[in-house]
Amino acid sequence: MINFSEIKNVTDEHWKLLLLADPSKEMVKSYLKKGKAYVILVNRKIVGIIVLVENSLKEMEIKNIAVDPKYQGKGYGRKFLQFAISTSKILGYERLVICTGNSSIYQLSLYQNCGFQIVDTIIDFFVQNYEEEIWENGIQCRDLIKLEQYLQ
Repeated sequence: MINFSEIKNVTDEHWKLLLLADPSKEMVKSYLKKGKAYVILVNRKIVGIIVLVENSLKEMEIKNIAVDPKYQGKGYGRKFLQFAISTSKILGYERLVICTGNSSIYQLSLYQNCGFQIVDTIIDFFVQNYEEEIWENGIQCRDLIKLEQYLQ
């Protein structure tokens, strides 16, 4: 059985997942203060985490989305995106935004398959804002890719 549950206190188990999606603990702390974090539970086991932040009265953003590697490829990321879309619609937002890196090939595919469109690229965002180089899929993560979905 799958459940979504808001979390108030971030535990070590939550941090492990949050840092899978964003290796900067400082960056994660900054948006956790502004947003709401939810876990996806399967038979009471935490499988993943998502953080939603209001950018404006019209726009919600998915700031962090991560699925435990043991559960990846089983549709939980898609379920999280569907949860974020439906929650944002219910709350009356017009747009849902998600950003990722140029090296996040699988995430880019998933987001676009769930109805998000690329609307902007910020060149060298990760090079300028993260102390450590980020490598994924044999590609250096340099550029931030912004995707959005209109919720009407």
